[in-house]
Amino acid sequence: MSLIRSVAFLYFLYLLHLELNLIDTNQIMSQPNALLPQGKQPLFSFGVITDVQYADIPDGHSFLGVPRYYRNSLLVLQRAVKKWNNHQNISFSLNLGDIVDGKCPKDQSLNLVSKVIQEFKNFNGPVYHLIGNHCLYNLPRTKLLPLLSIPSVHPHAYYEFSPIPEYRFVILDGYDISAIGWPHDHPHTIQALNFLNEKNPNENKDSPNGLVNLEKRFVKFNGGVGKEQLKWLEKTLQEATKSNQKVIVCCHIPLDPGSTSKDSLLWNYDEVMDVIHEYDCVKVCLCGHDHKGGYSVDSHGVHHRVLEAALECPLGVDAFGYIDVFEDRLSLIGADGMASCEMVFNH
Repeated sequence: MSLIRSVAFLYFLYLLHLELNLIDTNQIMSQPNALLPQGKQPLFSFGVITDVQYADIPDGHSFLGVPRYYRNSLLVLQRAVKKWNNHQNISFSLNLGDIVDGKCPKDQSLNLVSKVIQEFKNFNGPVYHLIGNHCLYNLPRTKLLPLLSIPSVHPHAYYEFSPIPEYRFVILDGYDISAIGWPHDHPHTIQALNFLNEKNPNENKDSPNGLVNLEKRFVKFNGGVGKEQLKWLEKTLQEATKSNQKVIVCCHIPLDPGSTSKDSLLWNYDEVMDVIHEYDCVKVCLCGHDHKGGYSVDSHGVHHRVLEAALECPLGVDAFGYIDVFEDRLSLIGADGMASCEMVFNH
């Protein structure tokens, strides 16, 4: 009988241990970073998502045959917003572009862009948007930028902001020089078309067929950064250096060949990176556009993280995350299809 009592008592202790562990776990989840050592809490955190590309159409495929889940992507966004709100310490969220897909029926574009923006507005904090090619397939800049509340000199979509004095975010407009989004007779459209005719011999300018290696980036669904924006970038980085700020550069189109496929690069990524490499303040570049994602550290120690697309999540799978920002690193905590990543600065 005493043996039975002993076993029962040990089982009771085991259950009590499990219950206490469960309580501790729940406390940790409700208070992110609560148990980090003193001084190790992030300076701030922000949510990230890219390439939602919602459309009220049946599932389909990319031109490479990769499945795309047009309606499910809105559910991914809804879960992202819920997670960010539940976290309680997310200062803002960052959407790296392409909120509605190019296959969206054009008579639905305005309503569906507004619908997706409303989902972002359910987040309990500011949302910063970038424009992507699919955004511009649906709406011209004159309609799109006000809807996205982009705080820039209209109709440009590059801007900067500082969530805390130690950090500055620089948002680039990768479709500054572009054959999409601007009026047909706009100088930026004409410049882009002339550029594509010179670089890409294909009748279909979205096709990289016949182009070799890095030349594959010279396709219509990419774009470039114009001279005025390059000057603005240099001035902004000079100011950040004087203010002793660390800088995170964001662009829908990737900026480093090591982080992405060759047909997904900014046309003049080399010019942009030449400016960035002049200044030690830039630590990380965050991008979207290449749906499979990617990561690299370039020759100057700048981290390049291309984020995975929400569009390519099947039912029940997610691709979003949040980033904890520290003095010496960025820590991306991803969900499901978005790989977590630790980006430690060299200096």
